[in-house]
Amino acid sequence: MSPRRTSLKDSGREVALFQRRALVGFLIIVVCLGVLAARFVHLQVVRHDEFATRADQNRIKLRPIPPARGLIFDRNGVLLADNTAAFRLEVTPERVKDMDATLEQLREVVPLTEDDIKRFREQRKGRRGFNSLPLRFRLSEDEVAKFAVNRWRFPGVEVVPYLTRTYPRGTEFGHVVGYVARIDEADLRELDATRYAGTTHIGKTGIERYYEKLLHGEPGYERVEINADGRALRVLDSTPPKPGKNLYLAIDVRLQEAAEAIFEGKPGAAVAIDPRNGEVLAMVSVPSFDPNLFVNGISHGDYRTLIGSPLRPLLHRALVGTYKPGSTMKPFMGIAGLEQGVRRIDDTVLSTGEFHIPGQSRGYRDWRRGGHGRVDLVESLAQSVNTYFYSLALDMGIDRMSGYLSKFGFGSRTGIDLTGEGSGILPSKDWKRAQFDKPWFPGETVIAGIGQGYWVVTPVQLANATAILAARGAHHPIHLLRATQSGFSAPVEPVPQRPEEPSFIVNMTNWNRVRDGMIAVVSGPTGTAARTFADAPYTTAGKTGTAQRFSRTGNEVDTRGLDDAQRHQALFVAFAPVEEPQIALALVMEFGASGSHDAAPLARRILDAWLAPPPGAQPAAVPAAAAPTPTTT
Repeated sequence: MSPRRTSLKDSGREVALFQRRALVGFLIIVVCLGVLAARFVHLQVVRHDEFATRADQNRIKLRPIPPARGLIFDRNGVLLADNTAAFRLEVTPERVKDMDATLEQLREVVPLTEDDIKRFREQRKGRRGFNSLPLRFRLSEDEVAKFAVNRWRFPGVEVVPYLTRTYPRGTEFGHVVGYVARIDEADLRELDATRYAGTTHIGKTGIERYYEKLLHGEPGYERVEINADGRALRVLDSTPPKPGKNLYLAIDVRLQEAAEAIFEGKPGAAVAIDPRNGEVLAMVSVPSFDPNLFVNGISHGDYRTLIGSPLRPLLHRALVGTYKPGSTMKPFMGIAGLEQGVRRIDDTVLSTGEFHIPGQSRGYRDWRRGGHGRVDLVESLAQSVNTYFYSLALDMGIDRMSGYLSKFGFGSRTGIDLTGEGSGILPSKDWKRAQFDKPWFPGETVIAGIGQGYWVVTPVQLANATAILAARGAHHPIHLLRATQSGFSAPVEPVPQRPEEPSFIVNMTNWNRVRDGMIAVVSGPTGTAARTFADAPYTTAGKTGTAQRFSRTGNEVDTRGLDDAQRHQALFVAFAPVEEPQIALALVMEFGASGSHDAAPLARRILDAWLAPPPGAQPAAVPAAAAPTPTTT
């Protein structure tokens, strides 16, 4: 049997092994601590600013402050567009777990219409969830109080104070001033998101749209500390917004009211211009609409009523309405014939009741059976003798006629500071060829001479041409904006205007002759508007016009007993006082018997309101450099 071997421990070896293992473990710990320290340094030092910013974003919210929109006044400081304090209900979608359920529960607290909910859902499309969206505007005090009691039930829903746009004058300035409305998806694609941060409304029509950049202002910001629920605790600091500029229009409220009242709700338009500087003194389109309906979202019912009305109240007749000018073209035809040498001052024409183109049997009638006898330019204007202008148009030719009349702005936009202006139609051979691919006929030239046929003008275009005629051929570009103001403590600053275009009339004797004919219209023994202006305390140069809706086959010209659809369009143009014109006017009635019977009396009342106001009325003119005192009357 082998002897048992007894193994003895090697203590030195075991100690050395333990020391090696301890050293490796220590090195691992040191490396781990080093990595951890390096990570801490990276997070706490290298990326300190980044994580500090993130922490602040969780604790601090940057909230935009929308600027106060600039106010709009008339030339005398009468308020036309105001900002009033109100409350709206806002929802932050990312903080609402169940939007459908929240909206249903909200309806039990604050009344919400289907229109409100539909608009809210449309706004959510393409918008980030952390942006708050308006749900309901103009909450009443009772609604605000009721929501405050139930606010704990609706995380992500807040009542927010804001300024809402109001229009104190209502329908009087619905078309000219226009209105603001909620920003929609089409607006978002065009707007500067930074400049419009926090803004919910934008100008949609009229002055509100054309001068949106001036009226809007610049937004401000405030840094707000919030809690875990997103509720604001305190404002840390803020940058105040820069309000939009106040605008002063050239329009006079008193004249605008007078012009609107005379129509008594019947469709038509009137535009008054100061021919000395191109300022638009009144611009009326009847019927009109209340712009306040659109500010916070018009209901479907109200909108259907507006668009379904046969009188089309949403149509800005003064700007885009299209009318045949009728006999209001005759003064412009007269100056065109004299200036181009087609007629001499004392030339006469025999009116027998019908005019015939040589070689044709068709007759073109005068309005008086049997004619007016032999007449010159002055008498042909006074009595509105068609034969004189039939003959003149035929001798002048359509292209020479349209070429000269384009100098008065016919056939092109006036450039007034409103969007969507119509251009009318100034007929010519090239125009007809382009439109219908047909040749021009002499008979079309004849009827164009009295403002019929293809002729189309807008009231603002006709008023602009009358202002040019009143200024003896000089053109002062027409405009609505008169001055701006950067806050009520700042001075009113006149707006620089486009330079005046010098007169294109070569011989002022020709202009005097046309002026004499227009004076004879309102004060001559045979003038078509002499009875209307018989006792006027100022001298006027005017011209009546009747644009027929259909061709006459009989001898009747009086349409007063017919339905509106069968009645003529009645027009009148004028400037006064003749010695130094202060106002040029164009007026159109859509349903009338004649310019002398219907349009002239209305025009007289507008001119009276400006040149012969009743005692106690505001003065007719206020220097643009003077700061009017704002008023809400």
